[in-house]
Amino acid sequence: MTGFLTDVDRPRSGAAPDPARDCPWQTARALARRAAGAPLPAQGVDLAARFARTLAEPLAAVADLPGFDTSAMDGWAVAGPGPWRPAGRLLAGAAPQPLADGTAVEIATGAQLPPGATGVLRREHGRSDGGLLYGTVTPGQDVRPRGQECRSGEPLLPAGTRVTPAVLGLAAAAGHDRLTVHRRPTVELLLLGDELLESGVPGPGLVRDALGPLLPPWLAAAGAEITGRRRIGADPGRRHEAVRQSTADLVVTTGGTAAGPADFLHGTLDAVGARLLVDGVAVRPGHPMLLAALPGGRHLVGLPGNPLAAAAGTLTLALPLLDALSGRPRPAPRTEPAAADLPGHPADTRLAPVVRTGHGVAALPFDGPAMLRGIARAEALAVVPPGGVPAGAPVELLEAP
Repeated sequence: MTGFLTDVDRPRSGAAPDPARDCPWQTARALARRAAGAPLPAQGVDLAARFARTLAEPLAAVADLPGFDTSAMDGWAVAGPGPWRPAGRLLAGAAPQPLADGTAVEIATGAQLPPGATGVLRREHGRSDGGLLYGTVTPGQDVRPRGQECRSGEPLLPAGTRVTPAVLGLAAAAGHDRLTVHRRPTVELLLLGDELLESGVPGPGLVRDALGPLLPPWLAAAGAEITGRRRIGADPGRRHEAVRQSTADLVVTTGGTAAGPADFLHGTLDAVGARLLVDGVAVRPGHPMLLAALPGGRHLVGLPGNPLAAAAGTLTLALPLLDALSGRPRPAPRTEPAAADLPGHPADTRLAPVVRTGHGVAALPFDGPAMLRGIARAEALAVVPPGGVPAGAPVELLEAP
């Protein structure tokens, strides 16, 4: 595989390199990441504006977390050995007064521990008798000490981390109001073909557009900003202009990628001065997918028109490219055992919708290129190498966005 990549990347006599034709599936994914070049520029955003962003620099704590000793339980903060004489109540947000030996203050979870407190006696463990509070407390009991989770300046997350709701919560708790993230890649979706209907029951020769509803949420979940979704018919001039005039970092098209009578995307790419990087991938479904470099540093991913084939193309070319533009590192492969034999194609990689069972992953039916019933039920797509995977052997999994 290394030799294949070297041959693909080496220009001949100063000319642009030839496209990788029918290249291995793993090679195609590597070429898609490499095509992105450097990640998109960094920008500062408010925590509320994070939507599938990626950290452009490490996240460090601005303050200790917690910033003071706090009670981990509802109960009483006590000082010294018991019994203790109760002396008031302390809620979260209040500034505590020092606590003298032999006294206790009722305390809420999250409230700051008073100076001089030995620990916290849980409410269910305390007993009152004759105006005194009885129980057993060891030093530091049910107390979250200052800086238990992190100290100011301590690194929390590396650059390249996807910003999830949990990351937002950590950033806020550690004192951040803004995050430094990579700009989101912009994507325009062009739906090619005269046979597509956007609503209603299809008639003779017509089909409902399944990719218009499917692809934008997938691409957005991968960090993209969808700038447009347009249906382009058979007029070659409209196709050429739609690709030429798009300002998106990535143009995603559906249909027209093969060599049949209605397959016209190669002509459009020639007309706009694009350079093919990948022209077909040895994968089923989705073989006639392509990747091209457009003028101005932009890219185009051409997906087959069949829905499951287009989903395979998205996972193979579009998502690795978006990950690289967003500054996310290459994810480590995830494997699980096959619960039963996973049949493979004789020569190509196969992407098979699967579900998890108690014994591993099992293939789902309805996995043809034009079918969506399988992937609608799937928990992942198994990467089945040529020849298949026997029961019990590990198989790589791709999680859908």
